[in-house]
Amino acid sequence: MSDVAIARLNGVLSITLARPHKKNALTATMYEAMIAGLDEAERDETIAAALIRGSGGVFTAGNDIADFLAAAQEGAADMAAFRFIQRIASYGKPIIAAIEGPAIGIGSSMCPHCDFLYAAPGAQFAMPFVKLGILPEGASSLLVPRKFGARAGEMLLLGEAFSAEAAAAMGFITAVVPAERLYAHAQEKGEALARLPRKAMLAARALMRADQAEVLARIDDEARQIRAMLGSPEAIAAFKAFMARGKG
Repeated sequence: MSDVAIARLNGVLSITLARPHKKNALTATMYEAMIAGLDEAERDETIAAALIRGSGGVFTAGNDIADFLAAAQEGAADMAAFRFIQRIASYGKPIIAAIEGPAIGIGSSMCPHCDFLYAAPGAQFAMPFVKLGILPEGASSLLVPRKFGARAGEMLLLGEAFSAEAAAAMGFITAVVPAERLYAHAQEKGEALARLPRKAMLAARALMRADQAEVLARIDDEARQIRAMLGSPEAIAAFKAFMARGKG
């Protein structure tokens, strides 16, 4: 079975992270599958919105550290993780996220690029990039301070976790939804988008997102600096400590 499942229903393309035994930790192969699904959905006139969700009660634990480091050590200048965040930042149709359980690293930094975010009460968000000896990614170094002001230091420098309720209160997500209704609720919102006049809906969204050039430029700048940092002694030590905790 693939670690990413793609399905279509009533104008909504759903992308399900299906690696629950690894807390849906993201590999390069999974990123490639998600990019391919989004590319196809953007071309498909029957699809109005994309829905990203996890499986097994988890959204994602973030990057699979071993896979991420292997790609970096191979000298890949065009890493799939960075291309994925560029893809959702530039995606031309609405993106809905349905979040249950942990949403760590890119599971949180992708949120500002989504149009609708619904989380179950037990969801938890965290962006612990600095703790790993690297930088925030996904233009979070630009968007989080801009949108959340004085909370940015706790979120990006300290990497402190915050609950679904706190995320809703600060506007990081759209709403908290009971776990038993989470995926149905997200699907219903996607179907509501599909019923709207398509050209007007997409044009309004484009205006709401304004000029994405600054965001995409920041994503590239973050990626460049992260690649440079990955071989640093403090990053290597932090990654080794993280992986050791995972084995304990």
